[in-house]
Amino acid sequence: MQGWKHILPRIARRSIELALQGQPFPPGEYEELLSRHPELAEERATFVTLTLNGSLRGCIGSILPRRALINDVINNARAAAFHDPRFTPLSPEEFAAIDIEVSLLTMPQPLPWDDIDDLRRKIRPGIDGVVLRFDGRQATFLPSVWEQLPDFERFFQHLCQKAGLPADCLRLHPDIHVYQAEKITEKA
Repeated sequence: MQGWKHILPRIARRSIELALQGQPFPPGEYEELLSRHPELAEERATFVTLTLNGSLRGCIGSILPRRALINDVINNARAAAFHDPRFTPLSPEEFAAIDIEVSLLTMPQPLPWDDIDDLRRKIRPGIDGVVLRFDGRQATFLPSVWEQLPDFERFFQHLCQKAGLPADCLRLHPDIHVYQAEKITEKA
């Protein structure tokens, strides 16, 4: 891992810690991070995943790069901690016990496919994150979701349902985009 990427989970943790205290990210600290790590100014997309005792506790992210990396991590960390609709806002007690992972995403690329067998041949489980779009609906699974759903059929059934579509939505031939993600954990 490049030297600067280890800082991403620390930025996420600091952002959540400050939010618990009702404070914004201090401008001086922000500027110092940018001066030491100019890569943080690049527009990049991230997901911030929080786990508590090995179970998901929040996960929010950006599929497309639309703001500076440092801002994406700060905002996604706070959103994962306090605004993931699947969970209540993170408590200070939970904050002390959470593990934080930042996934740095590549730009999603369209994946043309003819039929389900063709898609099965082209998708790389464990490597590709998938964005599924159909009729104004969209959902994504990070590459790490393959760890919980290693079976192609189950992976896509769950992704279809996450998008609010029938579990067999591949028969509708939705648009598929793929991306990769580099996972950076606090322990790295």
